[in-house]
This record gives sequence, C-alpha cells and structure tokens, in this order.
Amino acid sequence: MKILVPIKRVIDHNVKVRVKPDGSGVDLANVKMSMNPFDEISVEQAVRLKEAGVASEVIVVSIGVKQAQETLRTALAMGADRAILVLATEDVHDNIEPLDVAKILRKLAEDEGADLILTGKQAIDNDMNATGQMLSALLGWSQATFASKVEIENGTARVTREVDGGLQTVNVSLPSVISVDLRLNEPRYASLPNIMKAKKKPLAEMTLQDLGLALAPRLKVITTNEPVARAAGIQVASVAELVENLKQNGVLQ
Repeated sequence: MKILVPIKRVIDHNVKVRVKPDGSGVDLANVKMSMNPFDEISVEQAVRLKEAGVASEVIVVSIGVKQAQETLRTALAMGADRAILVLATEDVHDNIEPLDVAKILRKLAEDEGADLILTGKQAIDNDMNATGQMLSALLGWSQATFASKVEIENGTARVTREVDGGLQTVNVSLPSVISVDLRLNEPRYASLPNIMKAKKKPLAEMTLQDLGLALAPRLKVITTNEPVARAAGIQVASVAELVENLKQNGVLQ
C-alpha cells in the first residue's frame, strides 16, 4: 500500500506573525519557516503504518516554492521514503488555493497509484480546512476528517473522529483521504543519523507544466489586519468585589 502525504511550509508556530504595513499580507522576511504541525502528525502516522507492515511506501509532497525542499527533507528524516516538490510559484507570498492544491494532488495520486492520502486537517497559516475534502471529491474516494485514531485492516480504514461533544468511529473503504487531528499521535524528532540519511533519499522536482496543470486563482485578499488588542485586566481584592465588577460590566445579571 502506498501512502501519499501532502505537507506545507508555513511560518513556525512559535513565531509571532507580523502584518505588512500596507495590509497586503503577512511579512515573511527573515521569518523562520517549518512544517505545518498537522502535517507532521500525518507524516508520523504514515511512517508508523509502514513500520507496522501495513504500508510499503510513504511519499511526501509539497507544493509551492523551491525553499520547501528543506521541509521535505525533514519529512524524509522522520521516515518517509521519497519526496516530490511541485514548483508552483517563485514568490513565497503567493498562496496556492485549496482547490488548486487538490487538483495537483489528484494528478500525483493517480500517477503514483496511491492507496491512502493522509493530510493535516488544516494549515496554520490560513486555517482553510478544505484541501482534503476537495481532494476526496475530485478523486471520488471515501474520506474521514479530524482523525484521532486510524487503524487499517482488510482494505478498510477504521477512523475515530473528534466531533462536538465526543468521538465518532467510522469505517471507510480504501482508497481514502483521511485528515488528521492533534491527538492522533506525537510526531518524532528526526535524529542526526536520519537527517544525514535523508540527504540521500530521492527528492524529485516537477513543474505544473509537467503535470499538465495550471493555477486558476479564485480568491483575492482584500486586506490583512492584526487582531484587536485585548484590554488590560484588573485586580480585585475579594470574590465579592469580583462579582460586583462582573455585574457592573453586564457579565452577571
């Protein structure tokens, strides 16, 4: 069984995001970039499935700029077998929209003969949470979202999903697209020996023309703003004073 894992290069989750002065987008100059945290979880799950003998090959894919090579190398160091970089733009500020990403992944999945696609449920830069669902529709495959547990057996994936108020377990037939949530696993750290080995693993580069595709942007960012700053808190001397303050501010009736 082949597993395809899309990964995205995003601003590191520990970095404070800055908006450009003109409000046209996020400032990426001299900013640390890393793998999308949800994608780290999907890579880890794919590697675990291979280690368990369920999968024969794990292929990681990134779509965007050439700098995404380092992100792919990280995934290879975690245990993926090979990587594919689709050069879709030269500008790090260009955002490849979910539908375009889904179309690219559909072509790669068909060309590679993938049986399972594991995606992060969303990217932390735009929080779209759309690519996996769109990809499932384009391929005509089954799908399961927000997975906190995945078991593969006899051509079926048993997926435990996180839903409002609890957990839901579903069985989906393979091939399938599964998007993963935070509590599925704890991604491993790549050891130094594996980082060195990753440098020798195959990393293929291709363009949209190689795939016979072209981007068709449908969204336009009008403006980007910083979140509204929170008002400073106050200290109270007693519970009675706290209750009285809450009443005065309309929080309590």
